[in-house]
Amino acid sequence: MTERVPYDPFSNPHPAVAVDVILFTIADGELRVLLIRRELPPFEDAWALPGGFVRADESLDEAAARELDEEAGVSVRWLEQLYTFGAVDRDPARRVISVAYFALIDALELSPRAGGDATDVRWCNVRRLPKLAFDHKQIVRYAHQRLRYKAEYAPVAFQLLPKDLTLSELQHVYEVIHGKALDKRNFRRKVLGLEILEPTGESRSEGRGRPAALYRFRRDRFRDLGGGVVLEF
Repeated sequence: MTERVPYDPFSNPHPAVAVDVILFTIADGELRVLLIRRELPPFEDAWALPGGFVRADESLDEAAARELDEEAGVSVRWLEQLYTFGAVDRDPARRVISVAYFALIDALELSPRAGGDATDVRWCNVRRLPKLAFDHKQIVRYAHQRLRYKAEYAPVAFQLLPKDLTLSELQHVYEVIHGKALDKRNFRRKVLGLEILEPTGESRSEGRGRPAALYRFRRDRFRDLGGGVVLEF
């Protein structure tokens, strides 16, 4: 019988740990993601997500915030950990495990600028992505799927809207996230039935026709609904 030798984790090279950040926004009726152009190999001059290696003296959250600031000149208040991507061949240069973060933000609040080992930065339509480095297209697609699911049970859409909003504005955000038109009557019936909006008593003109009534998001009511899908269309 062959004697089993205990595995020694320090006898082999360790995988490197990286972070990648997916920032979504809505602009001109499109769902867009922030990309940077790489300066260094592998995938020199290719488009990619902002990201890089985690330093020994920082947390994953700190690494994600630092890489986003260094490569895209962007600082955001909130990032959510998405998923860990660890395919053996995802990086042709070495063994790398990446922890992805994502957020939905208002692009008007940001002024991205390339820095660090990025030579350019831009917002790209998630449905018309250029060729991306590593497995970043897979990461974007996974993040988009999570965003659609999250929009059903968390108030992510309200992060892109003013404090006082119209039902048309809210419906437009959900249509862009889901990539499909929603029935106006059904949308309004469902949203108003949840009582997560309260009328302000004011209105705003949205072109021809009567001014649209303004509403305000009731965060306390949304919390009271608890877990589960509440905005599935």
